[in-house]
Amino acid sequence: MKRELWATRIGLILAMAGNAIGLGNFLRFPVQAAENGGGAFMIPYIIAFLIIGIPLMWIEWAIGRYGGSKGHGTTPAIFYLLWRNRFAKVIGVFGLWIPLVVIIYYIYIESWTLGFAIKFLLNLVPQASPEVEDPETYLRPFKEFLTEYKGSGDEFLRPSLYAYFVFLLTMAINVAILIRGVSRGIEAFAKVAMPTLFILAVVLVVRVFLLETPRGSAIEGLNFLWTPDLSKLTDPGVWIAASGQIFFTLSLGFGAIITYASYIRKDQDVTLSGLTASTLNETAEVILGGSLAIPAAVAFFGVANAVAIAQAGAFDLGFISLPAIFVNMPAGNFLGFMWFFLLFFAGLTSSIALMQPLIAFFEDEFGLSRKNAVLMTAGIVFFSAHLVIFLSGSLDEMDFWAGTIGVVFFGLLEIILFLWIFGGERAWEEINRGGIIRIPRVYYYVMRYVTPVFLTALLVTWAREYIPKILAETHWTVWVTRFFLIGLFLFLTLLVFIAEKKKAKEVEG
Repeated sequence: MKRELWATRIGLILAMAGNAIGLGNFLRFPVQAAENGGGAFMIPYIIAFLIIGIPLMWIEWAIGRYGGSKGHGTTPAIFYLLWRNRFAKVIGVFGLWIPLVVIIYYIYIESWTLGFAIKFLLNLVPQASPEVEDPETYLRPFKEFLTEYKGSGDEFLRPSLYAYFVFLLTMAINVAILIRGVSRGIEAFAKVAMPTLFILAVVLVVRVFLLETPRGSAIEGLNFLWTPDLSKLTDPGVWIAASGQIFFTLSLGFGAIITYASYIRKDQDVTLSGLTASTLNETAEVILGGSLAIPAAVAFFGVANAVAIAQAGAFDLGFISLPAIFVNMPAGNFLGFMWFFLLFFAGLTSSIALMQPLIAFFEDEFGLSRKNAVLMTAGIVFFSAHLVIFLSGSLDEMDFWAGTIGVVFFGLLEIILFLWIFGGERAWEEINRGGIIRIPRVYYYVMRYVTPVFLTALLVTWAREYIPKILAETHWTVWVTRFFLIGLFLFLTLLVFIAEKKKAKEVEG
């Protein structure tokens, strides 16, 4: 069965950018910047982009294109092409496991954005008087609104029936796009979604810039966010946060870029295309993402309270503070709808990318039709997501092992396999083959030496600082999630070797 290809170069770039542009651009990035020195955060952020983001992005694009030219779009088979050792397939399972685990909780959070967008459109959100001086009192109805929506509890969560219905709707929308295929589904959607996303973001940024209250203005918010606290540069935690954000924002180490790149033609450019897609993502994150949530919070609540809100986390900022601000602005319900619809589109472009690796695996290795591969993957995601929907602590546990530690670990494995086992010079030529631009030679040494050293240091630091704290959590709900994660990895490994035997029999036959 002939594999699909991207129909146009612009469609490829927009789809790749959509894969990277997600909820983290508009929720996670401003919080990370506000907590880690404001403008000073951009120094380690840019350095991490140059020595981690760009090199690993080129590596993943090249690995994916190489695998696609051999008929494979997922890492178990592609890693075996790079290293003819069966252990390479086991390592490659992480390229299926990580995106699958992340999509299990990501798609549920994505559904919140659609649910809130509908609530704002129908004027079914709390109201609060702008005369209330105490931010905690003012925000309380909106905190309760989010809690009632997603549910609460020490062991079992009790989400609203509405939240569950919107989750089903979100699943259906993802399936409807994916079932149409790579070019007619993902690419066609990206061509509509990405311009729409940027237009919504620009409109909201312009409106936020005009926001001014007795407590502050959006311009003060920008000053607060980007005034550098250079003392933070001596804090290793800031460098760790910046490196982690680069992985999160560019979707590195998830396996999704490799799968998307496998649908590129054999000699099609990856150097300029990859750089363009990454630049689109950074524009969305730094310029647009940095100009919305924090400036609006400063304008409405003042600098000190905005800091406290940012420290409470991305969910508090995006799902509590911003709705509370919008309801007391002219046309506030429509602005709130725009905000959450923007987040929904950002989430949707990422969620379809996260589901694609397992879909491609079923298509390439088991020979399933597109429809059956999508339905099989959606079924696994749907049933697994109930763990996150109803079991307290599951979301955080999955996010730590797959979305935090897992992506960095897998990124390091990619570099070792491609630049060291496959061969440095071979890898360098593969990256530059067909390139519209030729990468400066200095990046060969960055990829081969600097990036893996940086990632190793990052992993060791994270392991020492965070893993003991995570493992200290022994609640039964957490252990259920851990056993589920281990079981899921073993299940995917079993599928990989079943596929191997199936193909061996086909060759013999």
